[in-house]
Amino acid sequence: MPGNVSDQSQLPFEDTEPHPEFKPRESGRVVRVLPDVGGIDRPFDYLVPQEWENDGRGDALEVGSRVRIPFGARRVAGWVVEDQVNPPEGVNLRELTKLSGKGPSLEIIEISRWASYRWYGRVSAVLKTASPTRNINRLPATRSGVPVNAVPPSWAIKALEEPRRVLRMPPSEDPLPLIKAAVKMGDTLVVVPSIEMSKELSQNLDKLGIPVALLPDQWAEAAAGGVVIGTRSAAFAPVRKLAAVIVLDEHDESLKEERMPTWHAREVAAERADRAGVPCVLVSPTPSLEALQWGELQTFPKIDEYKSWPEIKVIDRRSEDPIRTGLLSDALVPLIRENNTEPTICVLNRKGRSRLLACTHCGELVRCDSHQTPLIQDEEEIFICPIDGERRPQVCNFCGSTKFKNLRAGISRVREEIEALARQPVIEITSETEGDIPECNLYVGTTAVLNRFPKASQVIFLDFDQEILAQKFRANEQSLALLAHAARLVGKKENGGKLIVQTRQPDHEVLRAAIEGDPDLLSGSELQRRKLLNLPPFTALAKISGPSAPIFMKALGKPKEAEIMGPKNGSWLIKTSRSEELARILSQVERPSGRLRIEVDPYDV
Repeated sequence: MPGNVSDQSQLPFEDTEPHPEFKPRESGRVVRVLPDVGGIDRPFDYLVPQEWENDGRGDALEVGSRVRIPFGARRVAGWVVEDQVNPPEGVNLRELTKLSGKGPSLEIIEISRWASYRWYGRVSAVLKTASPTRNINRLPATRSGVPVNAVPPSWAIKALEEPRRVLRMPPSEDPLPLIKAAVKMGDTLVVVPSIEMSKELSQNLDKLGIPVALLPDQWAEAAAGGVVIGTRSAAFAPVRKLAAVIVLDEHDESLKEERMPTWHAREVAAERADRAGVPCVLVSPTPSLEALQWGELQTFPKIDEYKSWPEIKVIDRRSEDPIRTGLLSDALVPLIRENNTEPTICVLNRKGRSRLLACTHCGELVRCDSHQTPLIQDEEEIFICPIDGERRPQVCNFCGSTKFKNLRAGISRVREEIEALARQPVIEITSETEGDIPECNLYVGTTAVLNRFPKASQVIFLDFDQEILAQKFRANEQSLALLAHAARLVGKKENGGKLIVQTRQPDHEVLRAAIEGDPDLLSGSELQRRKLLNLPPFTALAKISGPSAPIFMKALGKPKEAEIMGPKNGSWLIKTSRSEELARILSQVERPSGRLRIEVDPYDV
């Protein structure tokens, strides 16, 4: 159970005779080790072999070291979490078998304990994230900071003057001056949402002669000092003497760990800065409501924000018949036929050929007989139930017709339509697309397509209503972040980039905020709604699912401090007034055997 990781314990042997590998000693150095074993989240005491004290391995052994230990009949990996331990009396301890190398420092171990408690998970899972990907026996020489001669801009200096700062940086603004300003203070941790962004920043800093370590490969270099850059796992990176923390695009969902515990790099990084007493700057063109509640907001001049956003063209489809007209409006045809120096990217967050069909003869929607949910159409033009995957031929159950109207096309079908209209090849991209992408003038894909290009001449959202009408309480926030991502690709208004949005809600506050380049037009009203509806960031949520969820919920009971919702589709929601209260309630329940997922701070609710 989370929270018991520091309890002293002995190995769970039932036999009374010493194990063949036992080497009892009357005295010696004892360390406490957390095994890297699934289902185990408690440490055990071990003796340091006497020969280690003689050959130098004892001097290298420290809190955080990765070791191998005898555990039952096996030898497993683990982390030293305490040194010079006084073990329980009358217990014969086994010896460590191998010193594998360096691992997380005491500071990171404490942060890992906090994260496993805050997001209900195993400490070993967090320590695995915080450990180097290969064995490291020694660190390189300490890398002294290189002076940054250029005077940072005033906005960058101001951002680092407060311990908690939220910097609303326009989409096309360069974050490098902020990092350079932080480097003047000392070793800096920079957490970013993507590998591409981390590599670009690392290259730019390297050109300036600033020591930089790119995680996870350069773990040892990070521990030696300088700027440390990486994606979400870098929140647990070693930093020699932490002086400042910067989180770029703090709103990005990729900063949240999908596996248990579902920690968020933004909050882990902020906690590290708070414990170290150094400034933390959360940077975003569209700050999350959690960030706005956490720190003091700093913005650029209104005119600069407005100019940083591209020209946004809204195609109003309210007057068009949603049944008779397709997904591609007449206004789009000249836009997709343009030949530009950079590609045109069309975005539609629906895979496959169709997500909703109706019989052209009788007009009935194509539904699953068992679940009454709309059937989808795959590449082979077979009807599939999205719930259980049952497949059936393309025949109407009501009249026997084999002809259907595509009411909600997927990207595979849209690609064919765009190719016909543009009279040129179109490449389809989804999150499953791997490898290099062929050069082309036109691309269509899910939102994953935006991560595959550094620049674009125009980005077209074919059905933006799908984003703002999504049945998630964060839909508006996520929709504006999506526009900001696209805005970064096409550039500022003065560069001629265009952002095109097809919608039947042209006056929606998300679109107004993007057109005016003013996220306040959304965040103010969104904060009021969340507070009125008692939703995050004013409350804390956890989603419980999996085959063992009913057992967990039965053990949880009905605590008076929490509101329990569900079950719905096999999952429950737990709501409390504060995250600390939620962590306390969850930690009191012993995790049952079997598959169980506890997602604290879920996004898709």
